[in-house]
Amino acid sequence: MKKEQKTTKSYIIGYLLSLVSTVIPYYLVASKTVTGTSLLATILGFAVLQMAIQIFFFLHLGRGPKPLYNVVFFLGTASIILVVVGGSIFIMNNLYRNISPSDVTTRLAQDEGLAQVGGVKTGACQEVYANHIVTIKDGKATPFHTDAHLCDTLTFINTDNQQREIAFGPHPQHQVYGGEAEFNIQKGYPKTINLNESGTHLFHDHDAPDTFGEFTVAP
Repeated sequence: MKKEQKTTKSYIIGYLLSLVSTVIPYYLVASKTVTGTSLLATILGFAVLQMAIQIFFFLHLGRGPKPLYNVVFFLGTASIILVVVGGSIFIMNNLYRNISPSDVTTRLAQDEGLAQVGGVKTGACQEVYANHIVTIKDGKATPFHTDAHLCDTLTFINTDNQQREIAFGPHPQHQVYGGEAEFNIQKGYPKTINLNESGTHLFHDHDAPDTFGEFTVAP
């Protein structure tokens, strides 16, 4: 009888705590009291708390014949969740900070071939003209300098066995060109970009900054 009462009490406490840990994040989101990264961190914290409540009060973690092992496994699982979710948030936040919405719009417009939307130019080319090739061999880009015109294309060909991570601008202050932040090229898999921004632009291998070159796009 006492055991049943103790179990019922555990369920009631667990239910109330679960309800509180659900209502608080909902209120924070609905009222916009907390926003941005702080809101994500708060929701993540309450999610872990709710998981702990469910396990301790409903599954009775730590009350079995081997409570220490169960607690260790729980902490390990919680740590993995924190690393995966926290890492995902960090990556998404980092990508957002390094590429602006306008760059994303330009890239999507170029991929879809949308030169104008409602009479306003998107920065994408309506058609492409000459193709220029840059070959990376033995860690060197040939030619070092390429002269082109707007709406030409530039193809990067990697003949080395080492993968190249091509980025624009000087290292390590990367820039975005035509909606492209950076891309990988492997041997046998060239990459072609549309030259839709005029001016002189640098490119380099992020993993080997000595591999670099430039191209000038005339209007």
